[in-house]
Amino acid sequence: MSTVAELPAGAGPAPAEQLAARWEEPRTVRAWFTTVDHKRIGRRYLVTASVFFGLAGVSAILLRTQLAGPEAGLLSPQEYNQLFSMHGTAMIFLFATPMLFGFGNFLVPLMIGARDMAFPRLNAFGYWVFLFAGVFMWASLPAGAAPNGGWFAYVPLTDEVNSPGLHLDVYTLGLLFLGISTTAGAINFIVTALKLRAPGMSLNRVPIFVWAIVATSFMVLFALPALNLDNGLLFLDRRFGTHFFDPEAGGNVLLWQHLFWIFGHPDVYIIVMPALGIVSAVLPAFCRRGLVAYPLVVLGVVSISIISFGVWAHHMFATGLPQLSLSFFSAASSIITIPSGLQLFAWLTTMLLGRLVMRAPLLFVIGFIVTFVIGGFTGAMFALTAFDQQVTDSYFVVAHFHYVLFGGAVFPILAAVYFWLPKITGRMFSERLARWAFWLIFIGMNVTFFPMHLSGLFGMPRRVYTYPEGLGWDPWNLLATLGSYILAVGLLLVVVGVVHALRRGKPAADDPWGGDTLEWATTSPPAPYNFPVLPEVHSLHPVWDPRTAESVAAGAPEARTLAEGRQTIRTSELDARYEQPIEMPESSLRPLVAATGLLVVFGGLLFDWYWVAAGGGLLLALTMVGWLWPPAEPT
Repeated sequence: MSTVAELPAGAGPAPAEQLAARWEEPRTVRAWFTTVDHKRIGRRYLVTASVFFGLAGVSAILLRTQLAGPEAGLLSPQEYNQLFSMHGTAMIFLFATPMLFGFGNFLVPLMIGARDMAFPRLNAFGYWVFLFAGVFMWASLPAGAAPNGGWFAYVPLTDEVNSPGLHLDVYTLGLLFLGISTTAGAINFIVTALKLRAPGMSLNRVPIFVWAIVATSFMVLFALPALNLDNGLLFLDRRFGTHFFDPEAGGNVLLWQHLFWIFGHPDVYIIVMPALGIVSAVLPAFCRRGLVAYPLVVLGVVSISIISFGVWAHHMFATGLPQLSLSFFSAASSIITIPSGLQLFAWLTTMLLGRLVMRAPLLFVIGFIVTFVIGGFTGAMFALTAFDQQVTDSYFVVAHFHYVLFGGAVFPILAAVYFWLPKITGRMFSERLARWAFWLIFIGMNVTFFPMHLSGLFGMPRRVYTYPEGLGWDPWNLLATLGSYILAVGLLLVVVGVVHALRRGKPAADDPWGGDTLEWATTSPPAPYNFPVLPEVHSLHPVWDPRTAESVAAGAPEARTLAEGRQTIRTSELDARYEQPIEMPESSLRPLVAATGLLVVFGGLLFDWYWVAAGGGLLLALTMVGWLWPPAEPT
């Protein structure tokens, strides 16, 4: 490990006061709605996504209770269909990606030594759209109109004939609405990482977490249009009688599956990739050494983001596609395990060569590795066409899916919660509560999902609201239900631990773990301007590097203090050479008003109130005109 260096305070009190005057937002109700601070927006993403996660968790508990024994009557078939559809949709679209984007919002500017995201107002707009889209979808549940066709909504089960009512209109419009937020966030991450890195942070010095967020953002930009097109076509079929998915009128039901999985399989990696970046960020602090094979890990991240677009049809092995095409997709599904394995071996070698400090974040990383390997192993089994066809639409798929996504995303997310909680809140958490939470979650997760492999192999199909006794499924379902209760208690302990830290936690040091990336070089929590002096980076581990520490010492040049304005530094894309300071926008109400306009548009479309939708579109258009209108020249 490199020598750990204490970063000096910076440019002295006078510039810090000037910076605070430029960047600090007043503590008023108006400021709450107009903020463009990436840290406040990041925290809001984390809290909002956690609330949606809680709702999805309550849905899951109800589902598991219904399936605890045969012929249970807790839920009707209609209620069960809506709950499992909202559970899956919320976990995929309203929790996993927004939660990870929340960490990205808070951390990416700090990790690259910038003062904010490249487009702060677009960032705020993305959050409001995410919030409104989530409320739009969840509000349909108490009204009995929630999506009821599963999270991938296969046609013809979801066309107007087989699924009348607003259920699938909520699904299609809700995801189209949400997609605007995700796309805006992805563009913002890419531009931020390419243009706002601190001087000297060339591409070979970029933290793995930032690489993962950028790769994820590119995947979003290429994958999401397919899902948007799919939802747009289904909405047209249902509402206006087009026939894109109607075979009798020349349409094709497989078109839905192709378009959905062109998005859907990359989306697995869109969810998992930032989580892998979290693991690579946590390990150096608790192994007391840098990550082994950094270039290979970056190569793995980039390779996964490309190969993931070539495996979508392995979700369709049972649909009757030509055998030759199945061979190509089977091969691609096997090949993608290689870059994933590269990262796994890099983490294990880092742990083997380091000096482990067994704290809660590292426990969750180890839990992730165990569950992700099991999920990856069963994933490789799905690459075999014959096996895939045998277990398609069985509970074996549900088990694999949850090992990959719960194990591969939730464990790293919890590691991130404990790792960065001191930085985000300025408070330390209770290690004892965190350890209890880990063991309950780890045991609960495995007791819940591992038996599903067996019930699936014994023939239990997914998405059945009940089952007769005597089929050999009873003990495995009861075990899974008991596991879900243990898991729920563990997750509640996480919430208790966070609240306890906020109310009674000890003040956190700036770098309580001995981390190596730039977010640990500033205060906990960070000042509104992030850094009093923007650093000049000299290595992959800037906080462990004395030369980077010297670059922020008192007397730093005005070019990196930028105390005279609300500014950050623009640098070149590859080697991060200094170009010029750029002015950052002030807080504004326009992002909220624009998102409100979109909410009116989608609400009007949902209820056939097209004149209302037109009014929302007009509000959006007028707001965008004001937003983009060139500012007046200073006199």
